[in-house]
Amino acid sequence: MYDKITAPSVGTKITFKDGEPIVPDDPIIPFIRGDGTGYDIWPATQKVLEAAVKTAYGDKKKINWFKIYAGDEACEHYGQFQYLPEDTLQAIREYGVAIKGPLTTPVGGGIRSLNVALRQINDLYACVRPCRYYPGTPSPHKYPERLDVIIYRENTEDIYLGIEWKAETETAKKLIDFLNQDLIPNTPEHGKKQIPLDAGIGIKPISKKGSQRLVRRAIKHALQLPENKQMVTLVHKGNIMKYTEGAFRDWGYELATTEFRQECVTERESWILSNKENNPDLSLEENARQVEPGFDSVTPQRREEIIAEVKAILDTLWDSHGDGKWKQKVMVNDRIADSIFQQIQTRPEEYSILATMNLNGDYISDAAAALVGGLGMGPGANIGDQCAIFEATHGTAPKHAGLDRVNPGSLILSGVMMLEYLGWSEAAQLVEKGLAGAIAHKKVTYDLARMMTPKVDPPLKCSEFAQAIIDHF
Repeated sequence: MYDKITAPSVGTKITFKDGEPIVPDDPIIPFIRGDGTGYDIWPATQKVLEAAVKTAYGDKKKINWFKIYAGDEACEHYGQFQYLPEDTLQAIREYGVAIKGPLTTPVGGGIRSLNVALRQINDLYACVRPCRYYPGTPSPHKYPERLDVIIYRENTEDIYLGIEWKAETETAKKLIDFLNQDLIPNTPEHGKKQIPLDAGIGIKPISKKGSQRLVRRAIKHALQLPENKQMVTLVHKGNIMKYTEGAFRDWGYELATTEFRQECVTERESWILSNKENNPDLSLEENARQVEPGFDSVTPQRREEIIAEVKAILDTLWDSHGDGKWKQKVMVNDRIADSIFQQIQTRPEEYSILATMNLNGDYISDAAAALVGGLGMGPGANIGDQCAIFEATHGTAPKHAGLDRVNPGSLILSGVMMLEYLGWSEAAQLVEKGLAGAIAHKKVTYDLARMMTPKVDPPLKCSEFAQAIIDHF
Protein backbone atom coordinates (compact mmCIF):
# COMPACT_ATOMS: atom_id res chain seq x y z
CA MET A 1 0.00 0.00 0.00
CA TYR A 2 2.75 2.44 0.99
CA ASP A 3 6.28 2.67 -0.36
CA LYS A 4 8.37 3.72 2.63
CA ILE A 5 5.99 4.12 5.59
CA THR A 6 3.94 1.67 7.64
CA ALA A 7 0.57 2.49 9.19
CA PRO A 8 -0.02 1.58 12.86
CA SER A 9 -1.24 -1.96 13.41
CA VAL A 10 -3.81 -0.76 15.98
CA GLY A 11 -6.38 2.00 15.74
CA THR A 12 -9.37 2.98 13.60
CA LYS A 13 -9.77 5.35 10.68
CA ILE A 14 -11.75 8.57 10.99
CA THR A 15 -14.54 8.75 8.41
CA PHE A 16 -16.72 11.65 7.24
CA LYS A 17 -20.44 12.17 6.75
CA ASP A 18 -21.95 15.40 5.38
CA GLY A 19 -18.63 17.17 5.85
CA GLU A 20 -18.27 16.25 9.54
CA PRO A 21 -15.87 13.68 11.06
CA ILE A 22 -17.06 10.45 12.64
CA VAL A 23 -14.40 9.85 15.29
CA PRO A 24 -13.65 6.51 16.99
CA ASP A 25 -12.12 6.30 20.47
CA ASP A 26 -8.81 5.07 18.99
CA PRO A 27 -8.22 7.18 15.84
CA ILE A 28 -5.13 6.83 13.70
CA ILE A 29 -3.80 10.34 13.05
CA PRO A 30 -0.89 11.01 10.66
CA PHE A 31 1.65 13.62 11.74
CA ILE A 32 4.39 15.50 9.90
CA ARG A 33 7.17 16.52 12.25
CA GLY A 34 8.07 19.55 10.18
CA ASP A 35 11.36 21.16 9.22
CA GLY A 36 13.64 23.37 11.28
CA THR A 37 12.12 23.86 14.70
CA GLY A 38 9.64 21.11 13.97
CA TYR A 39 12.41 18.92 15.38
CA ASP A 40 11.71 20.50 18.80
CA ILE A 41 8.09 21.59 18.81
CA TRP A 42 6.50 18.35 17.57
CA PRO A 43 7.79 16.16 20.45
CA ALA A 44 6.66 18.83 22.91
CA THR A 45 3.22 18.97 21.29
CA GLN A 46 2.84 15.20 21.17
CA LYS A 47 3.72 14.96 24.86
CA VAL A 48 1.11 17.57 25.84
CA LEU A 49 -1.67 16.12 23.68
CA GLU A 50 -1.09 12.57 24.92
CA ALA A 51 -1.05 13.74 28.55
CA ALA A 52 -4.31 15.67 28.05
CA VAL A 53 -6.10 12.71 26.48
CA LYS A 54 -4.83 10.38 29.22
CA THR A 55 -5.84 12.80 31.98
CA ALA A 56 -9.29 13.46 30.51
CA TYR A 57 -10.28 9.94 29.50
CA GLY A 58 -7.92 7.44 31.11
CA ASP A 59 -7.71 4.40 28.85
CA LYS A 60 -11.06 5.05 27.14
CA LYS A 61 -9.55 7.17 24.35
CA LYS A 62 -6.14 7.19 22.67
CA ILE A 63 -4.54 8.70 19.59
CA ASN A 64 -2.49 6.26 17.50
CA TRP A 65 0.12 8.37 15.71
CA PHE A 66 1.23 7.64 12.15
CA LYS A 67 4.49 9.27 11.09
CA ILE A 68 4.48 10.59 7.52
CA TYR A 69 6.91 12.89 5.70
CA ALA A 70 6.98 16.25 3.93
CA GLY A 71 9.54 18.97 3.35
CA ASP A 72 13.26 18.48 3.94
CA GLU A 73 12.67 15.39 6.06
CA ALA A 74 10.82 13.80 3.14
CA CYS A 75 13.79 14.47 0.85
CA GLU A 76 16.04 12.74 3.36
CA HIS A 77 13.69 9.75 3.49
CA TYR A 78 12.59 9.50 -0.16
CA GLY A 79 15.28 11.26 -2.19
CA GLN A 80 16.10 14.66 -3.68
CA PHE A 81 13.13 16.94 -4.49
CA GLN A 82 10.64 14.47 -2.97
CA TYR A 83 9.12 17.20 -0.81
CA LEU A 84 5.59 15.80 -0.90
CA PRO A 85 5.68 12.05 -1.63
CA GLU A 86 2.65 10.11 -2.73
CA ASP A 87 2.81 8.08 0.51
CA THR A 88 2.03 11.24 2.46
CA LEU A 89 -0.83 12.30 0.22
CA GLN A 90 -2.33 8.81 0.34
CA ALA A 91 -2.10 8.63 4.13
CA ILE A 92 -3.84 11.99 4.57
CA ARG A 93 -6.60 10.94 2.14
CA GLU A 94 -7.04 7.62 3.89
CA TYR A 95 -7.06 8.80 7.51
CA GLY A 96 -8.71 12.20 7.05
CA VAL A 97 -7.18 14.17 9.93
CA ALA A 98 -3.51 15.13 10.24
CA ILE A 99 -1.30 17.55 12.15
CA LYS A 100 1.96 19.11 10.99
CA GLY A 101 4.84 21.28 12.05
CA PRO A 102 6.26 24.09 9.88
CA LEU A 103 7.53 23.16 6.41
CA THR A 104 10.31 24.69 4.37
CA THR A 105 9.67 26.46 1.06
CA PRO A 106 11.26 24.19 -1.55
CA VAL A 107 14.13 25.48 -3.68
CA GLY A 108 13.59 23.72 -6.99
CA GLY A 109 11.38 20.67 -7.25
CA GLY A 110 8.42 22.40 -8.87
CA ILE A 111 6.31 23.16 -5.76
CA ARG A 112 5.75 26.84 -4.90
CA SER A 113 4.53 26.11 -1.35
CA LEU A 114 4.02 22.80 0.40
CA ASN A 115 1.37 24.31 2.66
CA VAL A 116 -0.60 25.65 -0.30
CA ALA A 117 -0.18 22.36 -2.16
CA LEU A 118 -1.61 20.36 0.75
CA ARG A 119 -4.59 22.70 0.96
CA GLN A 120 -5.34 22.59 -2.74
CA ILE A 121 -4.80 18.86 -3.21
CA ASN A 122 -7.17 18.04 -0.34
CA ASP A 123 -9.63 20.90 -1.07
CA LEU A 124 -9.14 22.33 2.42
CA TYR A 125 -11.17 25.42 1.70
CA ALA A 126 -11.40 26.88 5.22
CA CYS A 127 -8.28 28.19 6.91
CA VAL A 128 -9.35 28.66 10.53
CA ARG A 129 -7.27 30.91 12.79
CA PRO A 130 -8.48 31.60 16.36
CA CYS A 131 -6.88 34.64 18.03
CA ARG A 132 -7.47 34.95 21.76
CA TYR A 133 -5.41 36.23 24.65
CA TYR A 134 -3.93 34.16 27.47
CA PRO A 135 -3.37 36.39 30.53
CA GLY A 136 0.28 37.19 31.11
CA THR A 137 1.30 36.83 27.47
CA PRO A 138 3.35 39.87 26.43
CA SER A 139 1.48 41.99 23.88
CA PRO A 140 2.06 45.38 22.19
CA HIS A 141 -1.63 46.16 22.70
CA LYS A 142 -2.95 47.92 25.79
CA TYR A 143 -6.03 45.70 26.14
CA PRO A 144 -5.28 42.43 24.31
CA GLU A 145 -7.81 40.55 26.43
CA ARG A 146 -10.61 42.30 24.53
CA LEU A 147 -9.74 40.43 21.33
CA ASP A 148 -11.27 36.96 20.93
CA VAL A 149 -11.95 36.25 17.28
CA ILE A 150 -11.90 33.29 14.91
CA ILE A 151 -10.90 34.02 11.34
CA TYR A 152 -12.33 31.88 8.54
CA ARG A 153 -10.12 32.54 5.53
CA GLU A 154 -11.08 31.09 2.14
CA ASN A 155 -8.22 28.80 1.23
CA THR A 156 -8.53 27.79 -2.44
CA GLU A 157 -9.49 30.86 -4.50
CA ASP A 158 -8.55 34.54 -4.79
CA ILE A 159 -4.74 34.84 -5.00
CA TYR A 160 -4.27 31.10 -4.36
CA LEU A 161 -6.10 30.40 -7.60
CA GLY A 162 -4.84 33.60 -9.16
CA ILE A 163 -3.13 33.66 -12.56
CA GLU A 164 -0.46 36.20 -13.47
CA TRP A 165 1.40 37.28 -16.57
CA LYS A 166 4.71 39.08 -16.32
CA ALA A 167 4.89 42.64 -17.66
CA GLU A 168 6.02 43.11 -21.26
CA THR A 169 5.82 39.42 -22.15
CA GLU A 170 4.11 38.53 -25.39
CA THR A 171 1.14 36.99 -23.58
CA ALA A 172 0.71 40.02 -21.31
CA LYS A 173 0.77 42.38 -24.30
CA LYS A 174 -1.85 40.32 -26.14
CA LEU A 175 -4.09 40.25 -23.08
CA ILE A 176 -3.73 44.01 -22.51
CA ASP A 177 -4.54 44.72 -26.17
CA PHE A 178 -7.62 42.51 -25.94
CA LEU A 179 -8.81 44.23 -22.75
CA ASN A 180 -8.09 47.77 -23.97
CA GLN A 181 -9.52 47.35 -27.45
CA ASP A 182 -12.35 44.81 -27.11
CA LEU A 183 -13.57 44.34 -23.54
CA ILE A 184 -13.20 47.67 -21.73
CA PRO A 185 -14.77 49.89 -24.45
CA ASN A 186 -17.77 47.55 -24.57
CA THR A 187 -18.35 47.73 -20.80
CA PRO A 188 -19.68 51.23 -20.07
CA GLU A 189 -19.10 51.06 -16.31
CA HIS A 190 -15.32 50.95 -16.91
CA GLY A 191 -15.43 54.35 -18.58
CA LYS A 192 -12.30 55.25 -20.52
CA LYS A 193 -9.89 53.17 -18.47
CA GLN A 194 -6.86 51.79 -20.29
CA ILE A 195 -4.31 49.38 -18.88
CA PRO A 196 -0.69 50.54 -19.34
CA LEU A 197 1.14 48.45 -21.93
CA ASP A 198 4.00 47.78 -19.52
CA ALA A 199 1.73 46.43 -16.74
CA GLY A 200 1.79 42.99 -15.20
CA ILE A 201 -1.62 41.33 -15.27
CA GLY A 202 -3.30 39.22 -12.61
CA ILE A 203 -6.69 37.52 -12.34
CA LYS A 204 -8.33 36.73 -8.97
CA PRO A 205 -11.25 34.28 -9.23
CA ILE A 206 -13.97 34.36 -6.55
CA SER A 207 -16.79 31.84 -7.01
CA LYS A 208 -20.24 31.56 -5.48
CA LYS A 209 -19.63 27.94 -4.48
CA GLY A 210 -16.28 28.74 -2.87
CA SER A 211 -17.65 31.75 -1.02
CA GLN A 212 -20.77 30.07 0.29
CA ARG A 213 -19.15 26.88 1.53
CA LEU A 214 -16.74 28.99 3.60
CA VAL A 215 -19.54 31.14 5.03
CA ARG A 216 -21.61 28.01 5.70
CA ARG A 217 -18.85 26.55 7.87
CA ALA A 218 -18.39 29.89 9.65
CA ILE A 219 -22.11 30.12 10.48
CA LYS A 220 -22.17 26.52 11.74
CA HIS A 221 -19.25 27.38 14.01
CA ALA A 222 -21.04 30.49 15.27
CA LEU A 223 -24.06 28.38 16.22
CA GLN A 224 -21.81 26.44 18.63
CA LEU A 225 -20.55 29.54 20.43
CA PRO A 226 -22.05 31.24 23.51
CA GLU A 227 -24.99 33.47 22.67
CA ASN A 228 -23.01 36.70 23.04
CA LYS A 229 -20.43 35.48 20.48
CA GLN A 230 -22.82 34.33 17.77
CA MET A 231 -21.78 36.71 15.03
CA VAL A 232 -20.28 36.30 11.55
CA THR A 233 -18.74 39.33 9.85
CA LEU A 234 -18.17 39.18 6.08
CA VAL A 235 -14.90 41.03 5.42
CA HIS A 236 -14.39 42.38 1.91
CA LYS A 237 -13.34 45.28 -0.31
CA GLY A 238 -16.60 45.24 -2.23
CA ASN A 239 -16.82 49.00 -2.35
CA ILE A 240 -14.08 48.86 -5.01
CA MET A 241 -14.10 45.30 -6.42
CA LYS A 242 -17.84 44.82 -6.78
CA TYR A 243 -17.91 41.58 -8.78
CA THR A 244 -15.35 39.63 -6.76
CA GLU A 245 -15.16 40.95 -3.20
CA GLY A 246 -18.62 42.51 -3.41
CA ALA A 247 -19.97 39.23 -4.72
CA PHE A 248 -18.40 37.40 -1.76
CA ARG A 249 -20.40 39.67 0.55
CA ASP A 250 -23.64 39.26 -1.43
CA TRP A 251 -23.32 35.47 -1.66
CA GLY A 252 -22.64 35.31 2.07
CA TYR A 253 -25.82 37.23 2.85
CA GLU A 254 -27.76 35.09 0.38
CA LEU A 255 -26.66 31.91 2.14
CA ALA A 256 -27.45 33.30 5.59
CA THR A 257 -30.95 34.41 4.59
CA THR A 258 -31.90 31.21 2.77
CA GLU A 259 -30.15 28.13 4.12
CA PHE A 260 -29.93 29.55 7.66
CA ARG A 261 -33.05 31.72 7.62
CA GLN A 262 -34.35 30.57 11.02
CA GLU A 263 -30.92 30.76 12.66
CA CYS A 264 -29.66 34.08 11.28
CA VAL A 265 -30.49 37.75 11.12
CA THR A 266 -28.60 40.35 9.11
CA GLU A 267 -27.53 43.59 10.71
CA ARG A 268 -29.83 45.59 8.44
CA GLU A 269 -32.78 43.33 9.28
CA SER A 270 -32.07 43.81 12.98
CA TRP A 271 -32.27 47.60 12.56
CA ILE A 272 -35.63 47.36 10.83
CA LEU A 273 -37.04 44.95 13.43
CA SER A 274 -35.74 46.94 16.39
CA ASN A 275 -37.17 50.17 14.95
CA LYS A 276 -40.63 48.62 15.03
CA GLU A 277 -40.02 47.17 18.50
CA ASN A 278 -39.08 50.61 19.81
CA ASN A 279 -42.06 52.26 18.11
CA PRO A 280 -44.88 49.90 17.05
CA ASP A 281 -46.66 52.77 15.25
CA LEU A 282 -43.62 53.67 13.12
CA SER A 283 -44.54 54.01 9.46
CA LEU A 284 -42.72 52.04 6.77
CA GLU A 285 -41.33 55.24 5.32
CA GLU A 286 -39.95 56.47 8.64
CA ASN A 287 -38.45 53.04 9.33
CA ALA A 288 -36.75 53.19 5.94
CA ARG A 289 -35.49 56.69 6.69
CA GLN A 290 -33.84 55.45 9.90
CA VAL A 291 -31.99 52.54 8.29
CA GLU A 292 -30.89 54.16 5.03
CA PRO A 293 -28.49 57.13 5.22
CA GLY A 294 -29.46 59.83 2.73
CA PHE A 295 -32.95 58.41 2.26
CA ASP A 296 -34.40 61.84 1.45
CA SER A 297 -31.74 62.63 -1.15
CA VAL A 298 -32.12 59.52 -3.33
CA THR A 299 -34.47 59.24 -6.29
CA PRO A 300 -38.20 58.59 -5.68
CA GLN A 301 -37.78 55.17 -7.29
CA ARG A 302 -34.97 54.28 -4.89
CA ARG A 303 -37.03 55.46 -1.92
CA GLU A 304 -39.87 53.17 -2.99
CA GLU A 305 -37.43 50.26 -3.27
CA ILE A 306 -36.17 50.83 0.28
CA ILE A 307 -39.70 51.09 1.66
CA ALA A 308 -40.62 47.86 -0.14
CA GLU A 309 -37.56 46.19 1.40
CA VAL A 310 -38.64 47.28 4.89
CA LYS A 311 -42.17 46.00 4.31
CA ALA A 312 -40.93 42.63 3.00
CA ILE A 313 -38.66 42.12 6.01
CA LEU A 314 -41.39 42.97 8.50
CA ASP A 315 -43.94 40.79 6.67
CA THR A 316 -41.69 37.74 6.47
CA LEU A 317 -39.61 37.97 9.67
CA TRP A 318 -41.73 39.59 12.34
CA ASP A 319 -43.30 36.36 13.60
CA SER A 320 -40.00 34.42 13.73
CA HIS A 321 -37.51 37.21 14.48
CA GLY A 322 -39.53 40.12 15.89
CA ASP A 323 -40.21 41.11 19.51
CA GLY A 324 -36.50 40.74 20.28
CA LYS A 325 -36.24 37.14 19.06
CA TRP A 326 -33.59 38.27 16.56
CA LYS A 327 -31.22 38.82 19.50
CA GLN A 328 -30.98 35.04 19.92
CA LYS A 329 -30.03 34.55 16.26
CA VAL A 330 -26.58 34.52 14.64
CA MET A 331 -25.90 38.11 13.57
CA VAL A 332 -24.47 38.36 10.04
CA ASN A 333 -22.96 41.69 9.07
CA ASP A 334 -20.18 42.95 6.82
CA ARG A 335 -17.24 45.32 7.09
CA ILE A 336 -14.72 46.79 4.65
CA ALA A 337 -11.35 45.04 4.97
CA ASP A 338 -9.24 48.11 5.77
CA SER A 339 -11.76 49.17 8.42
CA ILE A 340 -11.44 45.81 10.16
CA PHE A 341 -7.72 46.39 10.65
CA GLN A 342 -8.42 49.33 12.91
CA GLN A 343 -11.57 47.90 14.49
CA ILE A 344 -9.89 44.75 15.83
CA GLN A 345 -7.66 47.20 17.71
CA THR A 346 -10.15 49.87 18.74
CA ARG A 347 -13.38 47.84 19.09
CA PRO A 348 -12.30 44.17 19.20
CA GLU A 349 -15.08 43.05 21.54
CA GLU A 350 -17.62 43.77 18.78
CA TYR A 351 -16.39 40.87 16.64
CA SER A 352 -16.44 37.10 16.92
CA ILE A 353 -16.03 35.24 13.61
CA LEU A 354 -14.55 37.01 10.58
CA ALA A 355 -15.23 35.32 7.22
CA THR A 356 -12.84 36.55 4.55
CA MET A 357 -11.38 35.81 1.17
CA ASN A 358 -7.83 34.57 0.89
CA LEU A 359 -5.67 37.70 0.75
CA ASN A 360 -7.66 39.73 3.28
CA GLY A 361 -7.66 36.78 5.66
CA ASP A 362 -3.90 36.40 5.34
CA TYR A 363 -3.27 39.95 6.52
CA ILE A 364 -5.96 40.06 9.17
CA SER A 365 -5.09 36.74 10.82
CA ASP A 366 -1.44 37.74 11.25
CA ALA A 367 -2.40 41.20 12.51
CA ALA A 368 -4.82 39.71 15.04
CA ALA A 369 -2.21 37.17 16.16
CA ALA A 370 0.26 40.00 16.79
CA LEU A 371 -2.18 41.67 19.20
CA VAL A 372 -2.40 38.58 21.43
CA GLY A 373 1.25 37.52 21.49
CA GLY A 374 2.45 36.80 17.96
CA LEU A 375 2.52 33.81 15.64
CA GLY A 376 4.25 31.74 18.32
CA MET A 377 0.86 31.65 20.04
CA GLY A 378 -1.25 31.44 16.87
CA PRO A 379 -2.87 28.10 15.98
CA GLY A 380 -4.23 27.16 12.59
CA ALA A 381 -6.35 24.56 10.84
CA ASN A 382 -7.19 23.85 7.22
CA ILE A 383 -10.56 22.14 6.94
CA GLY A 384 -12.54 20.64 4.08
CA ASP A 385 -15.48 18.30 3.80
CA GLN A 386 -13.39 15.12 3.73
CA CYS A 387 -10.14 16.13 5.41
CA ALA A 388 -8.59 18.46 8.00
CA ILE A 389 -4.95 19.37 8.62
CA PHE A 390 -3.89 21.24 11.76
CA GLU A 391 -0.62 23.17 11.66
CA ALA A 392 1.77 25.61 13.25
CA THR A 393 1.27 29.03 11.65
CA HIS A 394 4.89 30.22 11.86
CA GLY A 395 7.96 29.39 9.77
CA THR A 396 10.72 26.83 10.27
CA ALA A 397 13.34 29.16 11.91
CA PRO A 398 16.18 26.73 11.04
CA LYS A 399 18.81 28.61 13.07
CA HIS A 400 16.92 27.60 16.23
CA ALA A 401 16.38 23.97 15.21
CA GLY A 402 17.57 21.34 17.65
CA LEU A 403 18.34 23.84 20.43
CA ASP A 404 15.23 23.02 22.50
CA ARG A 405 14.44 26.70 22.99
CA VAL A 406 11.56 27.80 20.74
CA ASN A 407 7.96 28.27 21.78
CA PRO A 408 5.79 25.24 20.83
CA GLY A 409 2.59 27.17 21.62
CA SER A 410 1.36 27.53 18.02
CA LEU A 411 1.50 23.80 17.34
CA ILE A 412 0.16 22.89 20.77
CA LEU A 413 -2.82 25.21 20.30
CA SER A 414 -3.33 23.73 16.83
CA GLY A 415 -3.49 20.41 18.66
CA VAL A 416 -6.22 21.94 20.85
CA MET A 417 -8.15 22.78 17.68
CA MET A 418 -7.68 19.19 16.53
CA LEU A 419 -9.00 17.83 19.83
CA GLU A 420 -12.05 20.11 19.54
CA TYR A 421 -12.57 18.96 15.96
CA LEU A 422 -12.53 15.34 17.20
CA GLY A 423 -15.15 16.26 19.78
CA TRP A 424 -12.71 15.69 22.66
CA SER A 425 -13.44 19.01 24.34
CA GLU A 426 -12.43 17.86 27.84
CA ALA A 427 -8.87 17.18 26.68
CA ALA A 428 -8.78 20.43 24.71
CA GLN A 429 -9.84 22.43 27.78
CA LEU A 430 -7.11 20.81 29.86
CA VAL A 431 -4.43 21.99 27.43
CA GLU A 432 -5.80 25.53 27.35
CA LYS A 433 -5.97 25.59 31.14
CA GLY A 434 -2.41 24.27 31.38
CA LEU A 435 -1.08 26.78 28.87
CA ALA A 436 -2.81 29.69 30.61
CA GLY A 437 -1.48 28.51 33.98
CA ALA A 438 2.09 28.18 32.76
CA ILE A 439 2.05 31.68 31.26
CA ALA A 440 0.41 33.20 34.33
CA HIS A 441 3.18 31.72 36.48
CA LYS A 442 5.83 33.01 34.03
CA LYS A 443 6.90 29.50 33.06
CA VAL A 444 7.63 30.38 29.44
CA THR A 445 10.15 30.09 26.63
CA TYR A 446 12.60 32.84 25.70
CA ASP A 447 10.37 34.63 23.16
CA LEU A 448 7.78 35.39 25.83
CA ALA A 449 10.25 35.69 28.72
CA ARG A 450 12.24 38.54 27.13
CA MET A 451 9.10 40.66 26.68
CA MET A 452 7.76 40.21 30.20
CA THR A 453 8.19 42.86 32.87
CA PRO A 454 10.31 42.10 34.77
CA LYS A 455 12.16 39.95 32.26
CA VAL A 456 12.06 36.23 33.11
CA ASP A 457 15.51 34.77 33.43
CA PRO A 458 16.25 31.99 32.79
CA PRO A 459 13.43 31.06 30.41
CA LEU A 460 12.22 27.49 30.02
CA LYS A 461 13.38 25.20 27.26
CA CYS A 462 10.82 24.07 24.69
CA SER A 463 10.52 20.65 26.36
CA GLU A 464 10.28 22.26 29.82
CA PHE A 465 7.45 24.51 28.65
CA ALA A 466 5.54 21.42 27.54
CA GLN A 467 5.98 19.93 30.98
CA ALA A 468 4.91 23.19 32.64
CA ILE A 469 1.68 23.09 30.62
CA ILE A 470 1.02 19.54 31.82
CA ASP A 471 1.83 20.53 35.41
CA HIS A 472 -0.88 23.22 35.21
CA PHE A 473 -3.67 20.96 33.92
